Amino acid sequence: MHTSQSLKLAKRAKRTTVLAALALVHIHWPAQAQAAYPSKPVRLVVGFSAGGPTDVVARAFADFATRTLGQAFIVENKPGANTILAAEAVAGAAPDGYTLLVGATNHTMIPALYSARIKFDAVRSFAPICTVAISPTVLVVGPALKTPTLAAFLQQVKAQPGRITYGTPGTGSSGHFASEQFTRLTGTAMNHIPYKGAAQAVTDLMGGQLESSFASLGSVLPQVQSGRLTALAVAAAQRSALLPNVPTFDEAGVANYRADAWYGLLAPANTPAAIVASLEKAAQAFVQAPGTLDKLRSLGMEPQNTCGRSFGAQLQREVQAYTKLARVLDLKAE
Repeated sequence: MHTSQSLKLAKRAKRTTVLAALALVHIHWPAQAQAAYPSKPVRLVVGFSAGGPTDVVARAFADFATRTLGQAFIVENKPGANTILAAEAVAGAAPDGYTLLVGATNHTMIPALYSARIKFDAVRSFAPICTVAISPTVLVVGPALKTPTLAAFLQQVKAQPGRITYGTPGTGSSGHFASEQFTRLTGTAMNHIPYKGAAQAVTDLMGGQLESSFASLGSVLPQVQSGRLTALAVAAAQRSALLPNVPTFDEAGVANYRADAWYGLLAPANTPAAIVASLEKAAQAFVQAPGTLDKLRSLGMEPQNTCGRSFGAQLQREVQAYTKLARVLDLKAE
């Protein structure tokens, strides 16, 4: 009897041990699966055509991530509807870390212009990972407006309210928002000339048909460096290493004017925290990698990381600010 009971107890103890071991495997399996990320190719969706700044940033990161994480990171261009198609595709993808959005500043302008048309929330539908680059806005003038300083420019603008022209890549573009922020901050009025892209605006600026532009640094850097355009101030906290002799707006007398364009990574909402953390590390390593600085500066950009909650808070602030400004200006999507 004693032996029988002992055998039963031994079998029960063995069964309990096996079940406990299985439970531990079950508990730790997801963590192990996440630790193995990525285990297959990762799509980087870009809302612009190949060759533009967002696409170039995406391809530079894809090359770096492929080499360092051991799986292919593949750029998929999905242009259309002012990047709405790309954002919708990522917002609706499985939250498993294998479909990511490489977005830019215009991502937070979408709600201001298309709130009735979009099927996602620019903040809540995504898990913010990191920004990887910034490109400041720079105020440039052409030969039609001979003003060597920001103070002289403001003097002319104030002397002729609503007459001095400024060009942008289009109504509701980042250049348009940056320009309107400037006029509201300085209490001035200017004449907006919208174009269908930055290239024609730069051409007309050099040709004298247009007087000024609040442009992304990358779109005018060669012309400024060659002397065909004059840069009056950079809308960033610090001077650009690419234009060390050009003051910031703060230094030139207009305080608290910022208009950085960011480029960064976002995942679908509810992507596991461990995967987001892995991607944050990759983005941070990319920014610090040899060669990244030269690559980005050739595009008029600087490497920069704002990650996780800080990036999410930035997105929220921008959406609110652009929505408010669009309402004040009665901006509608074209």
